[in-house]
Amino acid sequence: MKNKLTYIIDDDKLTVKLMSILISKNEFCEEIKSFYNAQLALEQLKHNSDNHNILPDAILLDLNMPLMDGWQFLDEFINLSITKNISIFIMTSSIDPADIEKAKKYNVVKNYIEKPITSKKLDTLCRLISDINKPN
Repeated sequence: MKNKLTYIIDDDKLTVKLMSILISKNEFCEEIKSFYNAQLALEQLKHNSDNHNILPDAILLDLNMPLMDGWQFLDEFINLSITKNISIFIMTSSIDPADIEKAKKYNVVKNYIEKPITSKKLDTLCRLISDINKPN
């Protein structure tokens, strides 16, 4: 099952552009919504929390951002009353083992991907998401 909507949350416009191109080429999802600010993404999620059709299937989340970083976003996200299963993938240039360990503490985080994102890494994400969304 292909993703309908993916959120990209990253303050680096070049990264967002490159990822959008890569995602489109890989047919990772039907629609991409980009947020350069995690707070705006959170507000959108809150606003749409009861409408599964307009909630994302996946969120690609950068950790190091101004205003609200990826960790703060995760802490807020897990308190939202969203019943839809949204897969969050952390994408970061950080290879700090402490970050990788911290990411494992969040059930919503399905994987930790080091930048740059490649077609191969996207294929892995596709498989992970379709496994998560398979009916039991």
